[in-house]
Amino acid sequence: MDKYLIVGLGNVGPDYEGTRHNTGFMVLDAFSKASNAVFSDRRYGFVAETSLKGRKVLLLKPSTFMNLSGNAVRYWLQKENIAQERLLVISDDVALPLGAFRLKANGSNGGHNGLGHIQQLIGQQYARLRMGIGNDFPQGGQIDWVLGRFSDEELKILNPRLELAAEVVKSFILAGIDFTMNQYNRLGKAPAVQPAPTTPTDV
Repeated sequence: MDKYLIVGLGNVGPDYEGTRHNTGFMVLDAFSKASNAVFSDRRYGFVAETSLKGRKVLLLKPSTFMNLSGNAVRYWLQKENIAQERLLVISDDVALPLGAFRLKANGSNGGHNGLGHIQQLIGQQYARLRMGIGNDFPQGGQIDWVLGRFSDEELKILNPRLELAAEVVKSFILAGIDFTMNQYNRLGKAPAVQPAPTTPTDV
């Protein structure tokens, strides 16, 4: 049976729940909800197993914290004997607007600590899905931004995109990286955002 490893990056624990840096976890939650897969605490991470048209799918949320994500990815690839071309890593990306996404077959880590550690351990040849979280922060404020929580308004934009990202994951498993990039990257532009209502002020 073909096996796939789908990894969502984030930080474990209640302090980090709902933060922008945990967008990878949020995509896996959307995917697991659609497939009724349940996560359990395993070595190096929380793991859920499901199957999709005869393919075995492992979902992994590393519990190593972001900067050591590669330890979990390498361990589960080796333990389950999964080919690296059947690995997909999902991360947040400040270089993309909120709700935008980009699927790539390989490439650099783009300054992302989680992707950087994975690259150190297994190289650049693995697929990654980057989920935009925007970059509306002052100079020097990136750490506070990525570790901050999404607002309710942001979640209204993001939640439908998480469901679309789950469809991207499904397509990657069933149809492969090239087909999925061609089909979905054109849908990855930032969704149109409705302007917030303005409060009239006295002139």
